[in-house]
Amino acid sequence: MNGNRRKRMLNREVVQRAVKDSFIKLNPAIMMKNPVMFVVEVGTAIVLLMTIFPNYFGSEDRIGFNLSVFLILLFTLLFANFAEALAEGRGKAQADSLKKTKQEVVANRLSGSVITTVPSSELRKGDIVVISQGEMIPGDGEIIEGLSSVDESAITGESAPVIKEAGGDFSSVTGGTRVVSDSITVRITSDPGESFIDRMISLVEGAKRQKTPNEIALNTLLTSLTLIFLIVVVTLAPIANFVNIKLEIPVLIALLVCLIPTTIGGLLSAIGVAGMDRVTQYNVLAMSGKAVEAAGDINTMILDKTGTITFGNRMASELVAVGHHSKERLASWAAISSLGDETPEGRSVLEWMKKHEVSYDATLVDKGEFITFKAETRMSGINLKDGRQVRKGAVDAVRKWVAAKGGTIPNDLEEKANRISSVGGTPLAVAVDQQIFGLIYLKDTVKPGMKERFDQLRQMGIRTIMCTGDNPLTAATIAREAGVDDYIAESTPEDKIAVIRREQAEGKLVAMTGDGTNDAPALAQADVGIAMNSGTIAAKEAANMVDLDSDPSKIIEVVAIGKQLLMTRGALTTFSIANDIAKYFAIIPAMFMVAIPEMNVLNVMKLESPYSAILSALIFNAIIIPLLIPLAMKGVAYKQMSGSRLLRRNLLIYGLGGVIVPFIGIKIIDLVVHLWV
Repeated sequence: MNGNRRKRMLNREVVQRAVKDSFIKLNPAIMMKNPVMFVVEVGTAIVLLMTIFPNYFGSEDRIGFNLSVFLILLFTLLFANFAEALAEGRGKAQADSLKKTKQEVVANRLSGSVITTVPSSELRKGDIVVISQGEMIPGDGEIIEGLSSVDESAITGESAPVIKEAGGDFSSVTGGTRVVSDSITVRITSDPGESFIDRMISLVEGAKRQKTPNEIALNTLLTSLTLIFLIVVVTLAPIANFVNIKLEIPVLIALLVCLIPTTIGGLLSAIGVAGMDRVTQYNVLAMSGKAVEAAGDINTMILDKTGTITFGNRMASELVAVGHHSKERLASWAAISSLGDETPEGRSVLEWMKKHEVSYDATLVDKGEFITFKAETRMSGINLKDGRQVRKGAVDAVRKWVAAKGGTIPNDLEEKANRISSVGGTPLAVAVDQQIFGLIYLKDTVKPGMKERFDQLRQMGIRTIMCTGDNPLTAATIAREAGVDDYIAESTPEDKIAVIRREQAEGKLVAMTGDGTNDAPALAQADVGIAMNSGTIAAKEAANMVDLDSDPSKIIEVVAIGKQLLMTRGALTTFSIANDIAKYFAIIPAMFMVAIPEMNVLNVMKLESPYSAILSALIFNAIIIPLLIPLAMKGVAYKQMSGSRLLRRNLLIYGLGGVIVPFIGIKIIDLVVHLWV
């Protein structure tokens, strides 16, 4: 799935496998899943019997014609199967490379204080393992202690290792990756066979690919058209007898195959498989084709700020005392409030203290009760054994907490907090009981190129909304720097769900990107939920797509592929139906013009004879499928333009072109076929 793998989409091994699978897919049990091509297969079998046993069907004088029809129909089936097999083959090739990352490794399982070595296949959900430098991570899990640099190239294709640490949204690790530095303690979160790599292998192989609603609807339409033309062809035989024309069974079968939508019927599945495969080539793992299709129609994009728009590594940069309190006293309480805080922000406070050689009494936290951060309270801290309560968190949350205790709010608190927010920083207030001592200035950085990417989304008609727990000033600064259309400050997980539901109530399709556990409900609610691979396991399980590169702007490629998938299916359907019109004018007049000379007026293609016309239309019907395979695999080129203009463009190219091309192709083939018929 890295750059090199993308370039080798159609290597010899994939093509050879597709050729083999083309014959395997002739199994009627498999062909029945595609009603259009199953009708072709039944017709092929009937013509084969008539060719082998001509005496039983009274067709001794037409063995050569029957054999020609059989071979053309067989190649039609094989070409259709080849298109699907080729699309699936690319996924299987990617799956094979992923399977190489799955290997039995020795795991250091921790039980109490005792470490025992066991095979990774014996690990179960909830087990604790210790992984040291140079060792493979034996299974999916969350870091509960330590910090490490992890090589995830086996999953993402990127050579640069990533930092993983306990706490926060960057604590999840994936089995099959390698620890590059330090040592970490991991809690396993999946049983054997249920890991992230196992799901990736299953999905890219296409083993669990379900047809999308649009694909099912189109398949129903094609089946209905096939049934209608089957009735038409069956009733055509007695009509022909009435005018003294004998229509032989192979001729009727050839007519049926030419009239039913075999082109799109043979390519429909390949288009869907290739669409999911193109998403995978961009290192995005789609859990279903429905998500890819929905991405092509989204109107609104909801983005979590931390770790998505920004790097998410908010680090303590400065301490700002308020009221009459000194910076030294603020530093002491900031450190104490962070001793039990395992988040990256909490650890950055202690690192700032160490860097600036700030001393504090760490013994105060002995036998104290640590208060973990919650999205509802937006505070963390500790209740000391002497009864004092220390809190650190969002300024408004701490202010309300102090006010509820009857404390006073320093006059300069709001002004200094706004000053930090106005430059894109995040202020955290530090309080002890009824007093607020000051602010911790946390810095975050917008990822480069985000503004340009959001401009592209705007051109595609997609509105972007940033959700953040920051105060309005900080949110406004980050939103302006990133270039989003709107923002929601001080948002809770419920707020994210509310804005998604509001947009959906207006008839809009909504996409959401996020990486944290608190993003999981919103990711599940959105029509398209894209989780960052660097995020938590909860986020990845709630989403219907996972971005292995953890690049939120990747939604642009996903949207383009979704639109391309819908356009390709529509364009080839238009082309297929237009083809049928041309084939109608090729076969029907040619069959009746001998007995009914007046029908010769409709023989606008001036085909030489009824049999050459039938064979020419059949041959064209067979060869057009392989000629369109590259387009089905690559997809129709997507260009940013209005829907009406796009519709006119496709009707002109694939509608008008679908009529003209068969007229030319069938006529050329007829000139050649007539020499042998």
